[in-house]
Amino acid sequence: MRNTPIEQALIDRIIKEFNIEDFSQATIREVKAIAAQAEATSGVEFIKMEMGVPGLPPSTIGVEAEVEALKQGVASLYPDINGLPALKQEASRFVKAFINIEISPEGCVPVTGSMQGTFASFLTSCQCDERKDTVLFIDPGFPVQKQQLVVMGYKYETFDVYDYRGTEKLKMKLESYLKKGNIAAIIYSNPNNPSWMCLQEDELRIIGELATQYDTIVLEDLAYFAMDFRKELGNPFTPPFQNSVAHFAKYYVLLISGSKAFSYAGQRIGVSCISDALYHRTYLGLTKRYGKGITFGTAFIHRILYALSSGTSHSAQYALAAMLKAASDGTYHFLDEVKVYGERARRLKDIFLRHGFFLTYDKDLNEPVADGFYFTIGYPGMTSGELAKELMYYGVSAISLDTTGSNRQGLRACTSFIQDHQYAQLEERMTQFEINHTRK
Repeated sequence: MRNTPIEQALIDRIIKEFNIEDFSQATIREVKAIAAQAEATSGVEFIKMEMGVPGLPPSTIGVEAEVEALKQGVASLYPDINGLPALKQEASRFVKAFINIEISPEGCVPVTGSMQGTFASFLTSCQCDERKDTVLFIDPGFPVQKQQLVVMGYKYETFDVYDYRGTEKLKMKLESYLKKGNIAAIIYSNPNNPSWMCLQEDELRIIGELATQYDTIVLEDLAYFAMDFRKELGNPFTPPFQNSVAHFAKYYVLLISGSKAFSYAGQRIGVSCISDALYHRTYLGLTKRYGKGITFGTAFIHRILYALSSGTSHSAQYALAAMLKAASDGTYHFLDEVKVYGERARRLKDIFLRHGFFLTYDKDLNEPVADGFYFTIGYPGMTSGELAKELMYYGVSAISLDTTGSNRQGLRACTSFIQDHQYAQLEERMTQFEINHTRK
């Protein structure tokens, strides 16, 4: 038997109890639960890198604003389904300050986290035209977004963008899907979850121009807003700005989350910023379903969101409004607080690389991929499922890239829960991992 920090039979038994036949398909929540059970049973601390949950204190600006709102009694009042006017105004201003795009406050809609924003965007987009019932994922991406479409009963297609970076390759690949006429929306994240690649301006131009040509809605997931730490993106109304398809597309929704950039995940708050052209556009499918006068924006708010939750947490809207205002005013440098994720990624990558691992997604066009919230690792000769399970024996949990739409073998590792003492733990465990696998 190999010497591993956790008894292999224990891990195998717990996985069997979860009825997981193929560990490459284990969900984030399943990996988390298995790690928690193994940690409790063995007494060995896990280095947990499976969950993309912020590991930093929430913004005090948001907390103070929300507490004050609660003291004023907003908890007893239903929020306006359109959203708190102050939040809508500050979201519009924030988009101008950090993306350099004009979106009217009317189209900046509070949602119960970007997850709800994505769900509502999928649902509305796929109801616009009965011929368009499919969402195209520019992958790798967030696995739960595909699960949302499964819940709704809509179709999706996907391709791994790593092999199609650059304008010509990307254009040919995108057009091969769009010319079929069934794509209602295109979705991607930027920076990318899980690879941390960042689509560049020329690539976003291709996406935007093709989406406009083929009358397709673009859903830009900005959950990790401006967290490409290779650039100074945190200065309001000053270039460089966060790259966005909004400069090139006519019909789009920007999904901005309070969870990561502001460490405000627990209150489930975000904004979906709908382009003015899309907000006011009518579609035959929406008219047939909801009646005359319904636009994309009014369907999104007054039909979809109203049916889903009847509004977003009243007090959390005050929190996000205050954080966005302070960021746009230049008094709150929100990126300074989250740059620690990049430093953690750098140190973790260094440990894995020293012990025979490689970065599955290593390049961002001609540059090394940035250090940030996520990174991806592989090990020679091991599939995603094999590596994910093997690392569990060493008290390290991460999710398989198979669940993200990737066509590469490896794992997604998140830096958010890493504690200072765990670098030494990881060094020791990966030293043993290397010894055991050199002997094989």
